[in-house]
Amino acid sequence: MKKLLLFFAVALITFGAKSQECDSLVNVCYTYLAKDSKKGKVFISDGQVYQAFVDAEQSAEFKVTLYGGSLYRIATTAGTKDNYVIFNVYDQDRNLLFSNADHDNAPYWDFKVDNTLDCYVEAYLDIDKKVSGCLVLLIGFNK
Repeated sequence: MKKLLLFFAVALITFGAKSQECDSLVNVCYTYLAKDSKKGKVFISDGQVYQAFVDAEQSAEFKVTLYGGSLYRIATTAGTKDNYVIFNVYDQDRNLLFSNADHDNAPYWDFKVDNTLDCYVEAYLDIDKKVSGCLVLLIGFNK
């Protein structure tokens, strides 16, 4: 019985630590949405917090709809450094539209969508920099 209680205690502490890590990263990611507010670019979150706990062999995939005529920002983080996360944006036919790997794993990227588009955002950790942890992705639009 003591072993069973110990197991549950360790499981709760581990889950709680992962949850806390993700929660603190969400706040970091929100700062990327407001990064250029002095230049007139203010991005409003789409209301979703995309997060996943991944390791070196895993990725997270999120399906999103981007509406034509809007300016969007995808922001990501997985820790104290800006470039832990690699994200790729694919159209519904899995054609690669953008990869931040081509831009030194930039933590956020702005792009304009001419026509409404269903797409997939795949995110994973750059294993040369971090092998496991929570990654957070936010999508904001310019009002």
